[in-house]
Amino acid sequence: MLDLKFIISNLEEVKEKTKARNYSFDFDCLIQKDVLRKSVISEVEKLKADRNAVSKQVGILKREGKDTTELQEQVKRDAGRMQELDSRLSEIDEEIRSMLLNIPNLIDDTTPIGKDETENVIVRKWGEPRKFDFEPKNHWDIGVDLGIIDFERGVKIAESRFNVLAGLGARLDRAISSLMLDMHREKGYIEMSVPYLVNTKSMVGTGQLPKFAEEAYICERDNLYLISTAEIPVTNLYSDEILDLKQLPVKNTSLTACFRREAGSYGKDTKGLIRNHQFNKVELVKICAQDKSVEEHESLTHDAEMVLQALNLPYRVMALSSGDLGFSSAKTYDLEVWLPGQNCYREISSCSNFKDFQARRANIRYRDADGKVKFAHTLNGSGLAVGRTLVAVLENYQNADGSVVIPEALRPYLGGLDIIKKG
Repeated sequence: MLDLKFIISNLEEVKEKTKARNYSFDFDCLIQKDVLRKSVISEVEKLKADRNAVSKQVGILKREGKDTTELQEQVKRDAGRMQELDSRLSEIDEEIRSMLLNIPNLIDDTTPIGKDETENVIVRKWGEPRKFDFEPKNHWDIGVDLGIIDFERGVKIAESRFNVLAGLGARLDRAISSLMLDMHREKGYIEMSVPYLVNTKSMVGTGQLPKFAEEAYICERDNLYLISTAEIPVTNLYSDEILDLKQLPVKNTSLTACFRREAGSYGKDTKGLIRNHQFNKVELVKICAQDKSVEEHESLTHDAEMVLQALNLPYRVMALSSGDLGFSSAKTYDLEVWLPGQNCYREISSCSNFKDFQARRANIRYRDADGKVKFAHTLNGSGLAVGRTLVAVLENYQNADGSVVIPEALRPYLGGLDIIKKG
């Protein structure tokens, strides 16, 4: 959430950076609401001053034995008016907060300006795509042929875009998760096991509500939401807290299931494991001092890259343009892994710096070296999406006979197994 005072003092910059996102917002209405709020506060303060003056006058007149009936009636009228104004002020404050919650974060000055994903910028590439002496298959064909992915039974017990991993498919998924968590623990991240259901306050805190209400699965009876990412519970662990500078940076990692309705994505990636309603993901979350978030963003991105390098999966790092940037992010790097079966790079991680946007919403603060309380900066990234990593392994390590070689880094988690074959 942006600070209202900052918006008013830097209105043209805020408008320009919001427009660069292809996002429309009525800032004039927000300013008018603030003007109205100030006028109500001014009237309340005047009434309070008048009430104090009249109360003193009543006291003097009473001591002199004079009639104070008219003045006391005025005090009652003013008290009634003040109650009306207090109620109106609460309404205006809520209207302003609601508007502020719908304004996206300001883009960082280093974020490329662009209309959409076609104007994202390649930052670097790692690894060379494998040259096949046969036509590489898509992961859905490989997985079904090997008997390790069952799409039909996933649909039978739930609906489309749900799947079942069987046998070595389930073991490979678990092995990938364990490798990621172990690697991140070695980099100093603390593993957290968190609830998959969160309250409305937590959803607002990281920016999922109100903007993305249509994307969320909600348990209406309990007013709880299924998480779309571990970012939500892990970041909100520190809501309404003031952290000591020595506690920073907070570095947490968590493996959770993630649930997304994928509203508005009908017709996109309907086959396979790329865009499902439920999937596993290892998340990286950092909370740091304001002057450290740029370097922490770079190191977090590198930590996610290390998993791809350990699996020897070719990838590229993309700086998202302003038109492709997420609602809460100031700057984002996407990691895109090479998928030979689809002959393209596909996103496998987004690593974002939110600056103080989420911290303001969730009220996450820290005390700096001078003892001053400030809003923290928050960051997060996938480290990685487990299902998409499984996809990348199946497609990059496939053989002409339909078998799949297990990357060396995963073999210790699979009892030394080095290949998956039919039957």
